[in-house]
Amino acid sequence: MSTLRPESITVKAGRPEEPGAPLNTPIVMTAPFRHDPVDNHYARHDVTDTVQSFQTVLGALEDGQALAYSSGIAAVSCVVDTLPVGTVAVVPTGQYSGTVRIFDEAERLGRLQVRRADIADAAAVGAALPGAGLLWLETVTNPLMAVPDLPVLAAAAHRAGAIVGVDATFSTPLVVRPLDHGVDVVMHSATKYLSGHSDVLLGALVTRSAALYDTLWQRRSLAGSIPGGLETFLATRGLRTLALRMERAQANAGELALRLAAHPRVTRVRYPGLPADPGHEVAARTHLGFGAMIGIELDGTAEEAEAVCERLQLITHATSLGGVESLIERRARHEVDASFGTPDSLLRLSVGIEHVEDLWDDLLQALL
Repeated sequence: MSTLRPESITVKAGRPEEPGAPLNTPIVMTAPFRHDPVDNHYARHDVTDTVQSFQTVLGALEDGQALAYSSGIAAVSCVVDTLPVGTVAVVPTGQYSGTVRIFDEAERLGRLQVRRADIADAAAVGAALPGAGLLWLETVTNPLMAVPDLPVLAAAAHRAGAIVGVDATFSTPLVVRPLDHGVDVVMHSATKYLSGHSDVLLGALVTRSAALYDTLWQRRSLAGSIPGGLETFLATRGLRTLALRMERAQANAGELALRLAAHPRVTRVRYPGLPADPGHEVAARTHLGFGAMIGIELDGTAEEAEAVCERLQLITHATSLGGVESLIERRARHEVDASFGTPDSLLRLSVGIEHVEDLWDDLLQALL
């Protein structure tokens, strides 16, 4: 399977191959299994064929071993829970709010010592690394759209004796494979682009380290955070069209970012595909694309930015991202996002696969 390109892997991997088998792995809905001579299997510990199919596809895309979880947050928690008490964790100053809460709570309970750094500033990250056991990154930060230099930071973390985890939800394996840049474990909120239809709650971790895989597998088994059969079936079905969806969404996002940057109501567009964006050079060097997420800063108040969201008709005013439909939200309305300096008028736009001219027409009428 490694000889296939990613677009073919999404279609081929994880299917039954036996003569007479169904084309798709069926949905297996069970908690207990019959005893066998080796073990007493149970769904809290052992995945069904349905879950394994998803893990196989994602593992092939990342060229690693994948573990599926009941949510992206469950996957992040699994990494944190494997760390010894007192571990120093270096994390982004601004990142996904759910991950912020996980590290904040671990710090409050005295489990971790948390150091926060601007992960787009390699020198600042390097200064925070001595004595650290974990460096946690995002391929593109949520929602401020900063882009870390993965190979540089991974090498610095390993010199300091830390493992490196990366949330690659915004990027997917089609845009960047962090494991290729020295990262130890990749996290995906499969709720988003991987499943792609806003109907699944699912997470995943992928690693190339057999020892780390075993540690994460044991922690997942203990915590019982394996997802169900229906969710993983839907996520696998979503993966089959990932390449097409990402191609269209990225093309739409690139065009919208250019047009928004010239709009008089917009003071800044945060999108690494724009040559003037601070993350452009790193993304152009280490990524295969620029993603489909855009940060739009408006000239106006928070209330005026909310009003723009409410006037949109094709683009939906809602939390989440990565589905076929375009979604928008003012992120500073959330306390965690506001706490790390998200501008009051910043709108996070997840660009979907609609016709780009219809999306632009919708934005134009809402920005009036």
